Amino acid sequence: MQAFQKELPLFEKQDAQVLGVSSDTLATHREFAREHGLSFPLLSDEKGDLQKLYGAGRATFVIDKSGVIRYIHRGFPDTAKLLERLAKLQEEGDVTRL
Repeated sequence: MQAFQKELPLFEKQDAQVLGVSSDTLATHREFAREHGLSFPLLSDEKGDLQKLYGAGRATFVIDKSGVIRYIHRGFPDTAKLLERLAKLQEEGDVTRL
């Protein structure tokens, strides 16, 4: 999460929206964001609805504005590679949201 925060201007430059999602409560998210200096939204999936759709565990998804998943990375993301992937999608005309 902190790596995404550190590179947030680069994501925004590529028209990407960074969101964090976990099953933690909103109160827990607020505290986590405060402790780690996060300025992007953290979404609470307490009922596990998103986990049912996308799978549990650490994963990064690049979803275009039409809702099509363009890239999935399971495990801890490599921010530099993710930014490269976003740039490639931009070049191909797939304006993305993360």
